[in-house]
This record gives sequence, C-alpha cells and structure tokens, in this order.
Amino acid sequence: MRSWLHTLAFFALIALPLAGAARAEDPPVDLSAQGDASTPKAALKPKAPKKDVKPSPDASQAPELSPAEIVDKASAFLNDARTMTADFVQIGADGARTEGQLYVSRPGRLLFRYNPPSPLEIVADGRSVAVRDQNLGTQDLYFIQQTPLKFLLADHIDLSKDVKIKAVDIDDKAASIEIEDKQTFGGKSDITLIFDPVTFALKQWTVIDPQGFQTIVTLFDLDLVSKPDPELFHIDATVSSDTTKRR
Repeated sequence: MRSWLHTLAFFALIALPLAGAARAEDPPVDLSAQGDASTPKAALKPKAPKKDVKPSPDASQAPELSPAEIVDKASAFLNDARTMTADFVQIGADGARTEGQLYVSRPGRLLFRYNPPSPLEIVADGRSVAVRDQNLGTQDLYFIQQTPLKFLLADHIDLSKDVKIKAVDIDDKAASIEIEDKQTFGGKSDITLIFDPVTFALKQWTVIDPQGFQTIVTLFDLDLVSKPDPELFHIDATVSSDTTKRR
C-alpha cells in the first residue's frame, strides 16, 4: 500500500492516499454553496431527520469575537462533542472527490468508512490507527500520536494550549483556526479547522502534509446525539500488515 501521508486528515484524521499536484494555494470548499452543482449528488440525497447541530440561520449574524474568544468557543464545541456521526466529502490532492461516513467516540476512537469504489477504511481504537485495504485484506498500523489532529480525539481539548496556533479569523461564512503540528509521521503538517461562525459546529478541515499536498474534508448532517456502535472501532491485530509504522 503506498504512503497515505499525502492525505492525512481527522477528526484522527486521515484520508485517502491520492496522488496529484494540488498544493497549499488551492482554495478550500465554498461552505456557502453546499447545495449547488459542485456538491456531490450523494451529499444531497434525502436524509432522515437527525438531532444535529444546525448551521446558523443567518450568516450575517456572526458575532464580533477576538481571536482568543474564537479559539475558546471552538474548544468548547469540540469538548462537548463526545460522540459524532456525519457524512463527509473529501477532496484529495489530485482534486478527486470521495464520500463516506465518519464516526467518532472520544476519547480516541473514530472510523472513516469510504463509499465504494474506494477499498480503504481508517479506524482508531484509542491507541492505534489502522489503515485497511478491504480488497487486499491488509492493514497498516500507526500510533495515534503520529497522526495530525490527534488532539481532537483527546479526553479534554484546549486548542490554546494543545497546539501552535498560526492564525485565527472569522467572517460571515466561517470561523477558521490554522494550526501547526510538528510531530506527525513524516514531518510538519498545517491544519485549518473551519467552524460555523455562530454555533461553532465543526464544518470542515484542511490538512497540508509535510510534502505540501492538500486534503479537504467537509462534513454534512452532523449528529452529536447518536452513539456509534463500539464495535465500529475494533482493530483486528491478526490482520497482516504491508509495512510497520509503529516507530
């Protein structure tokens, strides 16, 4: 299995190993256009009602906040989000779109389940992260501490103390926090978290890996009430690995 470092993403946050030449200067997904033609059809399919965090009804109501207040509100949302389920759309380094479902149970547990034809599945069990290839029946194992955004799976989250914050901004569309992680596998990663400017629900994140490749993940139908099945986060240690990443 080729390296997946080009597209590490989270909430443990990891993504598909896609080749390509997209770089950090590429723009993020337009969060104001979730219903336009650029949105994958699967992201627009009807959904059963969920008790989720709703986007702000009027983006013009975004409050005036200091950078410290923005960081505090983002940390508060992440701390309150003990469980999470969502649909996601991922844009890889080559511009390819992939869809799937995200399941999170803090501390430490998550599952990225990609829709076919992708063969990959990424699961964290509280200690390790397994990148599974369903077609080959193999998996690569990593320590959670080697992945960007591992702090988002911590029992307690304080962005002002847990990471190096490079920039904070807010406008009528989004509140953004850009952070740096120097301890990821392969070198430094830059991560931008995007929140609703009123509710501070997590909407999107962008990861720029040590090689400069960019991955964008956008969340839809965020559900903070439903509790994922604990079996979703099981890693079978007997499955063979192509390479060892536990170092």
